[in-house]
Amino acid sequence: MTGTRPAGPQPPNAPAAGSAVAGSAVAGSGGVVEVRRAGMLTTVQDLGRPGWAHLGVPRSGALDPGALRLANRLVGNPEGAAGLEITLTGCELRFRRATTVAVTGADASVHVGERPGDVGRPLAVPAGTPVRVGPPRTGLRSWLAVAGGIAVEPVLGSRATDTLSGLGPPPLHDGGRLPVGAPAGPPAPVDVTPTVPAPEQVRLELRLGPRVDWFTAPALDRLFGTAYTLTPVSNRVGARLSGAPLPRAVSGELPSEGLVLGAVQVPADGQPLVFLADHPTTGGYPVVGVVVDVTPLAQARPGTTVRFYGPQRGSR
Repeated sequence: MTGTRPAGPQPPNAPAAGSAVAGSAVAGSGGVVEVRRAGMLTTVQDLGRPGWAHLGVPRSGALDPGALRLANRLVGNPEGAAGLEITLTGCELRFRRATTVAVTGADASVHVGERPGDVGRPLAVPAGTPVRVGPPRTGLRSWLAVAGGIAVEPVLGSRATDTLSGLGPPPLHDGGRLPVGAPAGPPAPVDVTPTVPAPEQVRLELRLGPRVDWFTAPALDRLFGTAYTLTPVSNRVGARLSGAPLPRAVSGELPSEGLVLGAVQVPADGQPLVFLADHPTTGGYPVVGVVVDVTPLAQARPGTTVRFYGPQRGSR
């Protein structure tokens, strides 16, 4: 999946094939953004590429689609325009042309040059001025939109970076450049948008199945009745949890079968794994259930307490 990029449908505003790629960008009609500091992991994300799982392609896209949509609305973009997903350590960018940016998601410091800016508000950026997004005070990820969107070449209709398959542009690196599209509309007339603090405990609604029969009744009691901890071995592919192991009722091997966003797979060690945006499309461990909405995990740091609830077992 990391070789030649497959052809596919293109969004109406997609640039011509080969016109811009991350790292060696050709100036788009909105100019170029230079990456002065990429941080631990900063990727290009839009709303993903759903509909390709039958070809083994994950959906990818922003881990919190609502945060990206909001950032795009603030700068006058269509909600599905590509922006940047910034993880934990922040980043620093410089825009060659005057533009407007907005940062949403985690509560983080934002500076346009020496001027402090607010999360959740459109910010005017003069040409050549650096924009710095700091590490989150709480939470884990920020999303940055720029007027016109990040205009890297689409792959299968999306500009999203897929960290598992390698589709889309690579993660940002220091010294790289990205093209910016033409602004689609004026910034939103917003003074401030309230930020939601990251919770110390994440509660996830879980619908049991398809392989719930592979687990014992005590396993389900543990799943819904005890707390789990998000481990540091978590990323855009999945959130690995640590806690009471889930004993199986069936000890055999399961043929590889399809996986969906939010699937809770249980490997041989009995520790649940919640699949996120860059999840594989198939897997061989049994899936005990599917999380209805994985968005709360986008801001969950390692060490966060995670609890499952569902109508089948009640809310505990």
